[in-house]
Amino acid sequence: MLKPVKRKRVLSVFSLVMINVIAVDSLRSLPISAEYGFAVILLYILAAIFFFIPTALVAAELATGWPKTGGLYVWVKEAFGKRWGLVTIWMQWIYNIVWYPTILSFIAATLAYLINPALAENKYYLLPIVIGSFWAATIANCFGMKVSSFISSVGALFGTIIPMLTIAGLGILWWYLGKPLQIDASWHNFTPKIDSFNDLAFITALLFGLIGMEMSAVHAEDVKDPQRNYPKALLYSTIIIIFSLALASLAIAMVVPHKDLSLVTGLIEAYRVFFSALHIEWMTPVIAILIIVGGLSGVSTWVIGPTKGLLAATEDGCLPEFFAYTNKRGAPVILLLIQAVIFTLLCSVFLTMPTVNSSYWILSALTAQLAMIVYLFMFTAVIKLRQSQPEKERAFKIPGGIIGVCVVAIFGLLASLFAIVIGFFPATGIQIDSVFDYELFLIVGIVVFTVAPLLLYRDRSPPPSSQP
Repeated sequence: MLKPVKRKRVLSVFSLVMINVIAVDSLRSLPISAEYGFAVILLYILAAIFFFIPTALVAAELATGWPKTGGLYVWVKEAFGKRWGLVTIWMQWIYNIVWYPTILSFIAATLAYLINPALAENKYYLLPIVIGSFWAATIANCFGMKVSSFISSVGALFGTIIPMLTIAGLGILWWYLGKPLQIDASWHNFTPKIDSFNDLAFITALLFGLIGMEMSAVHAEDVKDPQRNYPKALLYSTIIIIFSLALASLAIAMVVPHKDLSLVTGLIEAYRVFFSALHIEWMTPVIAILIIVGGLSGVSTWVIGPTKGLLAATEDGCLPEFFAYTNKRGAPVILLLIQAVIFTLLCSVFLTMPTVNSSYWILSALTAQLAMIVYLFMFTAVIKLRQSQPEKERAFKIPGGIIGVCVVAIFGLLASLFAIVIGFFPATGIQIDSVFDYELFLIVGIVVFTVAPLLLYRDRSPPPSSQP
């Protein structure tokens, strides 16, 4: 009898840190977190403790215990059954659809700075760019267009990491040179000024900006001595990610007056101020092109990525076979087209909301709330699986036994619930014509997108063969 081949562990701590940084660091959330000014440092530290680190620990245990393709679907299915596994992967798929209009409007606004900056606040410019870009990516993927991991990594490096390090470095240089600041960087302002729940609303999007560790955690089993080295990689990743996001957000807040800070154009506007002051204005279009390339490479990858998880659930018998249809190139065209139609309908928000900023925010809030529902399933699944399958071999285990697992998971659950609740409050400074309509949009969105997979669920599993 052949012995099973032992999986070779090839990743160093440094390699895993780089994977984590590329998976999580995002430019899109920077103008949102910049709304908190100097207090963003404290908020990111708290977010790391209560959400980011628990997410990484839980995902690592689940990924090394159940390393099958499917990720969240497999983990929740093992804990609570196929129905709730479907709900989880469906929610992950749907929150990405809601996310696409925000990242594409961010890209379109950045592109406007190369043409006419005034266009960045023009919804009739943004809408065709956003819809056209997404349908182009969808059609390309239907024809089997594949973006390799190498191209994705290069896109993330040049389109995300370099721009983020650049904006953070410019902020440090600005401070060092003693240039005028648009924020009061005193310890008195280290804590956020909270007069109402509306002042906390941006935290919902701030937490969403920290998601992604559940995807990079699938590599935990490939790390040499994961029980010892994965926590090291997690510590280093946390420090780099939290401080890069905090410093980059601070850099924007330093030079863009709070009253003029746009969630869509805040980043490129900060670059413009920095480069103008340093007399290198020619760098603004260069950095804009890098951001656009990085954003488009990410969108192209994600257009096909989440559909694969839903396709796996369909092939597992959870959805009608109709959803599993693929063309001769293996592209799940039905799911891709459904995704594009939902995306197009969501883009109508740009026409119904008073400003581009408010459209961007309401979609960001709904995206974050749907994402936090996914994390509720993940955090409860790790508790259930540690209890129901304690003997299951895991290359990495959360320290402290069942108590340690519960503490970590409860931290994550509380942070996720807080983000969902606080998202119902319109953020301070965002123009909303009707709070009722704002909250109704979020409630209907959450209910419809959550109930849909329950209505579509079909258990098409073959019956167990009877023994003669």
